[in-house]
Amino acid sequence: MTQGAGQGPEAERTATLRDFRVPAYVHETGPYVQHVHPGDVVPPADEAYPEGYTPTQRDLPVINRGDTLQLPVDPAPAAPAPQPAAGPGPLYVVGDVHGYLDELVAALQEQGLIDASGQWCAGTARLWFLGDFTDRGPDGIGVIDLVMRLSAEAAAAGGYCKALMGNHELLLLGAKRFGDTPVTSGAGTATFQAAWLLNGGQKTDMDRLQDHHLQWMARLDAVEEVDGYLLLHSDTTAYLDYGDSIEAVNDTVREALTRNDADEVWDLFRKFTKRFSFRDEGGSDAVRSLLDTYGGTRVVHGHSPIPYLLGQVGSEDGEESTRPVVEGPHVYADGLAIAMDGGVTMAGKLLVQQLPLDG
Repeated sequence: MTQGAGQGPEAERTATLRDFRVPAYVHETGPYVQHVHPGDVVPPADEAYPEGYTPTQRDLPVINRGDTLQLPVDPAPAAPAPQPAAGPGPLYVVGDVHGYLDELVAALQEQGLIDASGQWCAGTARLWFLGDFTDRGPDGIGVIDLVMRLSAEAAAAGGYCKALMGNHELLLLGAKRFGDTPVTSGAGTATFQAAWLLNGGQKTDMDRLQDHHLQWMARLDAVEEVDGYLLLHSDTTAYLDYGDSIEAVNDTVREALTRNDADEVWDLFRKFTKRFSFRDEGGSDAVRSLLDTYGGTRVVHGHSPIPYLLGQVGSEDGEESTRPVVEGPHVYADGLAIAMDGGVTMAGKLLVQQLPLDG
């Protein structure tokens, strides 16, 4: 029969001490029984304890402070003060790229945002593209692919890479969706396909354009505010036609693209193609109308090449006779506007700039 709890040889070897059962792991040495806790060191059988000795708690040794060697002990180091959470990384903006992938890579590397292999290496930095990724230059789809990849890499590193919608994103979306479908234009009948080709559309881009590129472009925001900078693509007040808040503008633009109405998208493209609202007389008031509505203290935009804003003779066809000299962003409209399109399509400079500007 299987022995139950408390049975067996060890169970039988128990002793009672004032009605308290103690396991009798014993060492019998002469006239007494030593009760030993399992794991204690048991003295040899020939080392007898004094006759009549019964171990009790009172026999535990008492150690006086003078019996021990006093060693100086350094106080425990104070726990390190909690470090405040790291704030956002530095802010960068990129002007119009227009398919010039090699120039973009070089400019991003010069600012330390990507490494020699083209991978994000800027940690928590924040990077904003101001739109117009395609058309006129040789590799617009390559530019979009790079921006999409950097978005994932930057997010994994604790930073971000984001982009705004430019008029050329609207143009490419329209050309792909509507092709030669007639739309109502201020100058009569037009088509997205014809407008796209007239504005530097590249067949190689259209051939490589995939659904995920279209979905990415259609979800881009039109306007954002970061660190007091109101970021948008076009130097126009037409954004005010689409809402009195940043969220309203972005929602309205996305909803228009979702409805997929050719005339509605054409009107959106036409308004975002307007320019020079901040350059001419009353330009600072135009900027203030945007800042008062959407927030921020300065507008940062692309779209209008800086040589145009400076009144330099130039053409977006890249004529050799007119090479603009652009060293950096152009600040104007009483210091309220910062232009970021360096005119890469006319042999100018593709600008990648950290904000705030020095000085």
